[in-house]
Amino acid sequence: MNRNTKKFYHGAAYYPELWSPAERVRDIQQMKELNINVVRMGEFAWSTMEPEPDMISLDFFIETMDMLHQAGISTVFCTPTPTPPVWLTHGHPERLHVNEKGERMNHGARQHICTNNGYFRERTAVIVEAIAKKLSGHPGLIAWQIDNEFKGHVSECHCDTCRDLWHVWLKKNYGNISSLNDSWGNALWSQTYQNFEQIPVPLTTPFAHNPSLSTAFRRFHREAICEFQSEQIKVIRKYSSAPITHNSNLRHYIDHNQQCKELDFASFDDYHDCDNYHGMMMNYDLWRNIKPDVPFWVMETSPSHNGCIFGYRRTHRHRYLAAEAVAAYASGAEAFCYWLWRQQHSGVEMPHGAIITSWGTPHTGYDDVKEVGRTLDKISPVLKSSRPAQADIGIIYSDMARAFFLTEPIEGLDYLELMSDWYRIVAETGFHRDLLLEDNPLDSYKVIMTPFLPYIAEQLQDKAEKFVRNGGTWIIGPLSGGRTFEHTAHTDAGLGSRLEQFAGIKTAFMFSPTNSEETGEALGIEAPLSLWSSFFELDGAEAVGKVCNGRCPGKVFLTEHSVGKGKIVMLGSMPEGETGREMLKRLIFRYTNGIDKPEVSPGTEAIPRLDSNGLFYFLVNMNGQGGSIKINGICSDLITGKKYQSGQILLEPYEYRIIRPEN
Repeated sequence: MNRNTKKFYHGAAYYPELWSPAERVRDIQQMKELNINVVRMGEFAWSTMEPEPDMISLDFFIETMDMLHQAGISTVFCTPTPTPPVWLTHGHPERLHVNEKGERMNHGARQHICTNNGYFRERTAVIVEAIAKKLSGHPGLIAWQIDNEFKGHVSECHCDTCRDLWHVWLKKNYGNISSLNDSWGNALWSQTYQNFEQIPVPLTTPFAHNPSLSTAFRRFHREAICEFQSEQIKVIRKYSSAPITHNSNLRHYIDHNQQCKELDFASFDDYHDCDNYHGMMMNYDLWRNIKPDVPFWVMETSPSHNGCIFGYRRTHRHRYLAAEAVAAYASGAEAFCYWLWRQQHSGVEMPHGAIITSWGTPHTGYDDVKEVGRTLDKISPVLKSSRPAQADIGIIYSDMARAFFLTEPIEGLDYLELMSDWYRIVAETGFHRDLLLEDNPLDSYKVIMTPFLPYIAEQLQDKAEKFVRNGGTWIIGPLSGGRTFEHTAHTDAGLGSRLEQFAGIKTAFMFSPTNSEETGEALGIEAPLSLWSSFFELDGAEAVGKVCNGRCPGKVFLTEHSVGKGKIVMLGSMPEGETGREMLKRLIFRYTNGIDKPEVSPGTEAIPRLDSNGLFYFLVNMNGQGGSIKINGICSDLITGKKYQSGQILLEPYEYRIIRPEN
């Protein structure tokens, strides 16, 4: 993968171990016809590579890579660690994953083993070294993928190995047992421990574990999976300088902020259907910023529908796939890849959509994949000479915030659903936006939002305070700031004295107004209030929204405070329903005044890019209903050369255009 050439990839996951030589020849010919120029393979093939311990042969994969390379198709090769062969676990239950109920997994499917098990780590090193040593010099190899979808089917393991490592981790992080007891407030319910060995892994209890313990255990496991990845990377690096990635998903139980640091480029898998295109756009706006200086890959998405033996989602409408792909490339993707090339003829994912059926004929999405291939040829010159433009609005996404919500869901809240809804509200205003991890710099943004962030880390607060003093607007909440690093409540102030002093407020009450009489009025609209909320008294800030009735009429739920050249805005409660969404949109417009945005119709994305001549837009209709953009002045179409005067430019369902303003 030579990033200096800015080559763009159109690819598919391929499992040549399942097919005959004649079928592989036919597959590769069909790939060429569809402009497929990269395949990913190997992630589930450990038993093919090593049918018995130390009997390793990779000749089959080398032969397949030779065939692909001769056809002009590159390979991303994976380490096969998500599917350990049966010889590794048969007769050794201690190597298997144990869930929070104490249930031990059996061999089958994938991710059934404990990735912390010492013997498994040893065998991983053996197979990864054999692969790296044998394949690193292959001319068709352009990248490596570590494992496949870490922690996608299981969360934290509770086996004896993990228990022992957990105790080591606790000693390292807390030093002595008194410090841990104090940090977790263990005097409550007689949970005081006398030594680290007494501390349990959070198996099921009659009620619930101390939240401090549960969240710490999640941190421990997120660090452990990064160590597992790091061990594989070190082995590969002995033999290869090709870039390394891992295909992830926001639903998986990892910390992307930490996990992606050692990777050379970020990639993700996602299967939102055509009616939830906002979900894919949210992924693009996040993965673009996980490795900000390196293009991301869409490593897996369905050409038609996803599914397994338990069910499947709706099939994409015709032409949606091309819109999805154009939006990906415009947003910063270097590759757009499908799962999978040929529909599986066995196993739990037989119903999953593919490009080719299991009997070798075009599947439902075949023509759409062909359209993506043609489209990439058209837009590649524009992509190669430009880069994504940074947004003025940044929204902080946090996997550790998700860990807090997994421990403390309160009203059954799901962090990803909360963030997806917030993202959609921002997207519906028409503003371009970036989703940022907590480590991303903030300096060049105008507005930063930190919704649903129970614990605001000191490092993030340092950056955000500097950002405000230098002229930025920081919108905090809802459900932000109410917990400490150790997943305890603050004792100096409801949201912590540092945050409250900076925001010019004091928290009077914290409770949930969901389904009660509390309503709030702000920005000329009244709406019901919901979720776990903070209600304020003013200590220098100005009231923007007040409670109208219920348990605390007159208290403030929305404030604004000027600090230095900027502002800090506190949203203590979540406005609910259609009026609540309208209130939030008015809030966004209030604090984005002066930020330019194109006037596009709902369901149409205007994705900005920059080249040597300045700013231009990829316009993509994503909702399948057609759309438009209103322009003032002359614009030119970078594909057709057509000039447009002031007025509206119309788009057909799922149509795209590339438009540059000329004044």
